[in-house]
Amino acid sequence: MANVRAKSYTSPTLVFLAFDWPDGPNTPDFLGFAIERDPGFGKSGKPQFLFNKIGFGDPVKDPGPHPSNKAPIQKFHWWDSGINSADRGKTFHYTITPVRGTGPDDLKLVSADAKKLAVKLPQEEEGGIGTYFNRAVVSSQSFDDLVKKTKDNPEKEMDWLANGLQNPIPRLLDGTKRVAGAIYHLTDNRWVVPAFKKLKGTSSMVFHLKQPSAKAKANAKAKGKKPTGDTADLPAVKLLTTAKRTFDKRTKTNIMHHKFIVDFDKDVVLMGSTNFTPEAFTIQANLLHTIRSKQLAGFYADRQRLLQPDPTKGETAKQAKWLAVTDVPGTKIRVFFSPEPKNQRQSINAVVDAVKHAKSSVLFCMFSPTDKDLLGAIMKSGDQGKMMFGLLNSIVDPTKKKKVEDPDAAMTDPSPSQQILTEIFHRSQDKRDIVSFAFFGDKTAKAPVGFLPELQTKDFSAFSLSPPAKGNKIPTVHIHHKFIVIDADTNSPTIYTGSANMSKNSVENNDENLLEIKGNTQLAQAYLAEFFRLYEHYRARALWNRRHANKAPASKKKSAKGQLTDSFRLKTKRDLWARAAYQKGTLDFISRQTLVG
Repeated sequence: MANVRAKSYTSPTLVFLAFDWPDGPNTPDFLGFAIERDPGFGKSGKPQFLFNKIGFGDPVKDPGPHPSNKAPIQKFHWWDSGINSADRGKTFHYTITPVRGTGPDDLKLVSADAKKLAVKLPQEEEGGIGTYFNRAVVSSQSFDDLVKKTKDNPEKEMDWLANGLQNPIPRLLDGTKRVAGAIYHLTDNRWVVPAFKKLKGTSSMVFHLKQPSAKAKANAKAKGKKPTGDTADLPAVKLLTTAKRTFDKRTKTNIMHHKFIVDFDKDVVLMGSTNFTPEAFTIQANLLHTIRSKQLAGFYADRQRLLQPDPTKGETAKQAKWLAVTDVPGTKIRVFFSPEPKNQRQSINAVVDAVKHAKSSVLFCMFSPTDKDLLGAIMKSGDQGKMMFGLLNSIVDPTKKKKVEDPDAAMTDPSPSQQILTEIFHRSQDKRDIVSFAFFGDKTAKAPVGFLPELQTKDFSAFSLSPPAKGNKIPTVHIHHKFIVIDADTNSPTIYTGSANMSKNSVENNDENLLEIKGNTQLAQAYLAEFFRLYEHYRARALWNRRHANKAPASKKKSAKGQLTDSFRLKTKRDLWARAAYQKGTLDFISRQTLVG
């Protein structure tokens, strides 16, 4: 007999566990893993088993959750999201035990082969880098339960979805003497605008503004409609402008897409993918970093000053180059500010090269990447046997025309990008290593039997200074991240993160910032943990929809042996749940080996 092998990946709000049992391939009655946490979830601190949302029975008659000693985890990784703010810095002990048997009445925990892991939760700031990921899973049962418990209390719903992402901006502005930044968009009237109102020091902000053109005005007038532009920030600018708080408009670019603030008192930069809007903090998957670095703060401050007089795209492109940061202990950082001169591609070529030299894994989570070279390199890494997973906001079906609902989409590239999007679509259907949030709410497949109805979006526009016009829908954007993580399972990881969508527009036409972060294993593991929280959430539903599209609706119950319930029931034989994990070359086989190391 051999002990379970296991490894933990942690973020400030999540523990992701990867595990394997070497005797599994030789044990036909291997039914999964029981995972116990000490301390548990209750006030007593008594150890408890992590829960499985499905069991052996019909999910309608026997709904979850079930403790994993009674309903084994039939996967080789699992996550514990039952982490509270007070848990940061604490150590939890996880005992991962193989389970053998033939079904719910015949389960034996192989305690002799159990593996115990001591897992210390990181603080929000480690090594001078603060890390904040929101939950954003409006389509989860947990959120549905919260809505019912709080009786549609929007503030509590927003707090749960934001998961702490709403905190770093008010903290940064509280008590500081001088800040500067560039913002696309500033509409949040729940956390951000109130924080700026309370600011006693001075602030200098650049904001994105696109007034409708004369042609747009004429076309709108002819149709009896209001002309379109991008003036979302004007209400906040009007409300906040004082002698101490100044705002400079940015008009001479495609999109001024930055989201950063520099605190000159603390030499801190706040940056990430998060627009300063209520939806960005809550329903859209996003992140923010705070980084203590005088050098990096200086680079961002220089970029803000460059944008203040509204220079032309050509003027900003002259300064396009990688800038090295050496004053963050234990971490190598470079920053790049777009746009670049046409066809130069310094920024994105560095990302392509890093992907090509990946040793073991590539993970990407992005709204709308369209660069053919980059996406080609990412998919080739998967074809070469490296662990590759991707999560996109949407995957375009090449047989259908799909309208992009977000001006941040950057999907105006010519045919090469459309070709790569077609390849992604076919890959998502065949290899299933890339998925999108869009499977939730798919009209061709209802919610799984026994699972609660799930939502596509939530309207928090009451907390926006620029709500959608009456009659307009809230865009169903849920994956707004812009990050790629390479070799996060190793001691030499590389992270690319920032505002850039990895597209032609983000390279040549937009004001963007992109960080390259190397050598920070704790940060890379946090990205990996948070990625899989989202990926597994959407992949489960994607697999369900692909199997059951155009078939009987979930409301029509079937027996425990029925087609609809079978996908959401635990299996009674090893080969019914683990066969692919033991077939060399499969995605399950590669991820099983890679994540444990």
